[in-house]
Amino acid sequence: MAEKIFLIDNADPVVLFGVNEENLHLIKNLHPKLKIVARGNAIKAMGEDDEISQFGTVLDKIEKYCSKYNSLPEDVVIDFIKGRQPAEKKESDDLVIYGVSGKPIVARTHSQADMLKATKENDMVFAIGPAGSGKTYIAIAMAVKALKNREVRKIILSRPAVEAGEKLGFLPGDMKEKIDPYLQPLYDALEDMIPTAKLKEMLEDNVIQIAPLAFMRGRTLSDAFVILDEAQNTTTAQIKMFLTRMGMNSKMVITGDVTQIDLPSSQRSGLIEAMNILKKVKGIAKIEFDKKDIVRHKLVQRIVEAYDADDRRKRLAEKKAEKEPKQIKA
Repeated sequence: MAEKIFLIDNADPVVLFGVNEENLHLIKNLHPKLKIVARGNAIKAMGEDDEISQFGTVLDKIEKYCSKYNSLPEDVVIDFIKGRQPAEKKESDDLVIYGVSGKPIVARTHSQADMLKATKENDMVFAIGPAGSGKTYIAIAMAVKALKNREVRKIILSRPAVEAGEKLGFLPGDMKEKIDPYLQPLYDALEDMIPTAKLKEMLEDNVIQIAPLAFMRGRTLSDAFVILDEAQNTTTAQIKMFLTRMGMNSKMVITGDVTQIDLPSSQRSGLIEAMNILKKVKGIAKIEFDKKDIVRHKLVQRIVEAYDADDRRKRLAEKKAEKEPKQIKA
């Protein structure tokens, strides 16, 4: 009797084995001549050589399907084992990847679709627009897709840790615990796209790295999909340092909202300066989002519009006050 161990490297074993290991039980039942034992991400098959070889071919197809779609229905398992090709899911041009539980992540607005196209055609993209327009979410989805397709070897996500209200020194915990709240939106997006166990493994192996902008100094970011989020809160020196970290076979996406700058009033946003300085540089694209691109709750768009209207009223009032002659008190 021969035996062979197969490692599940590309798909999440939890998804592949199924709820309560229903898929694993099905695989075992449909291979009655083999003894199959699974532990962690390893499957051991024991039996005749030709049966093990056939099982390996089927398992490879199942793993590839599971990795692509992040789901594995029972009928797909049966199709592969019976030698049939499962029906392909109909994919739109705006599809980025399949998220957790097979949820398709697609470009939902014209600007998001433009961002997809620009990132394919350029190595550096600036995506500028209001909160809720999906800039960061789509950027992370594109990064996950590039990693799955082995176009890059790692994903690097960064944000400037600008203090908007609370001081880092007053927050509880060590430095990691102080910084993590700034990076949580990046974790949230990743959790929508990569199953929990697989994401934990990728973070532990540094395949996915999430770090504050200050941690980028001195590095060369090669073979990577690099995203700088909330770039409006960078200084000129910080964003120049970040942009010049770019290495061979890398892509960079820089996202920001120039209406939400949390820097001290004496400092100008490095993002605004970078876009002006680099606007004619070949290989760099700029995509602008607006209020119509907001894809969060419908109230978010109304809130943004209300604040914009209030800003316009204040500016008009200030201009009016400047034009009115000042009265001299006797």
